Amino acid sequence: MRNRVIEDRFTQLLSITQLPITQLPIIPDAEMKPITPPTVPPAPVTRICIVCAILGYAALLTGFLWAAHFRGIAQELKPHFGTIFVSFALLLAPYWAFGFGLAKALRSALRTRWTRAFLPAILVLPYLLSAIPERNCRVEYLLVFAILPVAIVALFEIAPPPAGMSWQDGLVLLAIGLPVEFGWLRGAWPQRGLSFMPKLLLMDALLYAFLVVRRVPETGFDFRPRWRDLIVGVREWAIFAPIAILLGLALRFIRPHEFSGTAFSVAAAWLITFFFVALPEELFFRGLLQNLIEKRLAAAGRGRSRLWALAIASPVFGLSHFNKPGPFNWRYVLLATIAGVFYGRAWRDRGRLLCSSMTHATVDVVWSVWFR
Repeated sequence: MRNRVIEDRFTQLLSITQLPITQLPIIPDAEMKPITPPTVPPAPVTRICIVCAILGYAALLTGFLWAAHFRGIAQELKPHFGTIFVSFALLLAPYWAFGFGLAKALRSALRTRWTRAFLPAILVLPYLLSAIPERNCRVEYLLVFAILPVAIVALFEIAPPPAGMSWQDGLVLLAIGLPVEFGWLRGAWPQRGLSFMPKLLLMDALLYAFLVVRRVPETGFDFRPRWRDLIVGVREWAIFAPIAILLGLALRFIRPHEFSGTAFSVAAAWLITFFFVALPEELFFRGLLQNLIEKRLAAAGRGRSRLWALAIASPVFGLSHFNKPGPFNWRYVLLATIAGVFYGRAWRDRGRLLCSSMTHATVDVVWSVWFR
């Protein structure tokens, strides 16, 4: 009986080997699946989430209002500080709301190309609100803020790009990145302490274009925190900090100095750096550039697409610091490139920008407080 069973098994095996390759049975093989790190899906937008977003926005505005008075900016901007602060609040609102699921709501509400294309034109209103009372409204800035956000959305609508990095993405990133890099729009808010306002406006345009119209997945722009964000952010900073300090001292790029501030001033500096330096740069270089390059390489069948994307985005991030100060600060470029590797690692851990932005902000604040 046993010999009979063995003979039947052998006959079945022979019959399989004689089948054409297209008719062979498919045997699932777990080893053939690509190994990818776990990703955290965005949290659903609930009523509690909306309430937290509103309360958080109010708390942020209160904190920034207090900081403006504490640093003397409010007194310098009188008698038009009120309109300027409202202008700031209008620019901060979409930036904050996108971190709580605004993109999904807009995608559902905006059904036609025309409404999607012309909605970002309202970003010119905060500029007008602050410039007209100051009698500082200039036509070139008015045209840029009214036309540029519409133009980049129209490009995505007229020539929809593929899933990964495309020439459309490159053109839009340059249109947003170059004015910020070279400070071409700083004159729009020439008052002291307001140089970040054009960046904030362009940040709103970038978020709308890529999250609502382009619909880039897995950027990680989410303000709903998780413990993993803190753990990864601190971990990558702790690994990078000794490398940056030793290399920076060896290259004479940094030098330690005595700290004369307070713990509150450090916390305030970290918060401002996080929102207006670290997070915008992390969205640009990790959530968009590295993310899109990775998807393009993966779609082309390139192996180790994550590693290659990190290897491409990090030097680009480093080169964006070449003129700080100019004409070409190769030490800054080198250290920023290495930093970009760790920021990219932090973002890739769970695909969340809070991770890399925490690392980025902590690096910048430690540098400015104890080593610059």
